Amino acid sequence: MRPNDEMPDVLQRIVAAKREELRRRMREAPPAEIRKQAEQTPSGRSFADALREGSSRLRLIAEVKMASPSAGLLMDDEKRARLPVLYAENGAAAISVLTERDHFQGSLQHLADAKEVLRNRFGEATPPLLRKDFLFDLYHVWESKAAGAAAILLIVAVLSDGLLADMLSLAHGLGLDCLLETHDEREVERAVASGAEVIGINNRDLRTFEVDLATTERLRPLIPDGRVVVAESGIRALEDARRLAECDVHAILVGEALITARDPAAKMRELML
Repeated sequence: MRPNDEMPDVLQRIVAAKREELRRRMREAPPAEIRKQAEQTPSGRSFADALREGSSRLRLIAEVKMASPSAGLLMDDEKRARLPVLYAENGAAAISVLTERDHFQGSLQHLADAKEVLRNRFGEATPPLLRKDFLFDLYHVWESKAAGAAAILLIVAVLSDGLLADMLSLAHGLGLDCLLETHDEREVERAVASGAEVIGINNRDLRTFEVDLATTERLRPLIPDGRVVVAESGIRALEDARRLAECDVHAILVGEALITARDPAAKMRELML
């Protein structure tokens, strides 16, 4: 299946590397094998429901991210292993694990590790896990479920309408929720038309990498009532959270501000208002 040929250059480069990784993964774990694993993996708590519940004005999706192209290495493996429990103990509605290897030093094993430690600590009360990556093949959906994800990120700019529909259908059939990430008006229109329950607005311009919270302010009115809306990127302080809460978003996805904070738990409480 082909991703969207009109995606920005930066996404084309990342997807090209991801395509090579996909070929390797399919040799190591053939599709029939990974599909069987996915179908046998029980579903956990609903990601979409978790973003609707709770007493805080903004629900928090707290991210585990080893590195970024702009900031470089953010943490070591010891901290990566500790963060999911810290997030869960301090009220994260869900936990995002960035699994992309070449640009973010992630791994699907990081998600599986987080699932194991959380399940051992919290049992059925484990916050749902979001796999954050650049996904464009049905194989990615199966392997996400097999690794313990409750939801997957689907970047609208990466996917054609047909492929987006196929991945949504398979994910829902497996009991996975999908967070559809958008960056502009056309992508929001496509996400809404797909019937997606959870729609994200990324404040980062993928062509310039500049971050502007006004993106959420501009695009939020285009999303109908009844959908769960998530604001992503550029959320670092109380004033950012307040500004986004005024846009009537349900949740915020935060990574670097938590990872680099001297007291991540205090930063979480600040951002959840």
